[in-house]
Amino acid sequence: MAQLSNKIREYCKANSVNEVDFTNDVKLQDDSNGQGAYIAEWNLDIAQPTDTQLATYETVANTAESNATVDTTRRNEYGDIGEQLDEIYHDIDAWKARIQTIKDANPKS
Repeated sequence: MAQLSNKIREYCKANSVNEVDFTNDVKLQDDSNGQGAYIAEWNLDIAQPTDTQLATYETVANTAESNATVDTTRRNEYGDIGEQLDEIYHDIDAWKARIQTIKDANPKS
């Protein structure tokens, strides 16, 4: 199940708001009562979404979360950018093959 913050990000993107600041624009709260997080404050110029509207962003938010994990894994496996530049300088074809192997092992959704 996607995090509420990611469903909100996707809702906002669909409504032409590409950046959401969760300290000012939207404040989430979890009262630890088993009900989970909810929107405590909404300070954007678009309408606050209903729970039903947010539920429609579950799949796209799950994909975004999955792809973020893949991005992190890839970045870790690519290694330091300085070392990559040196590798490119010495043998760009070997670097391309190594990067492609990492991408193939960690596909995005």
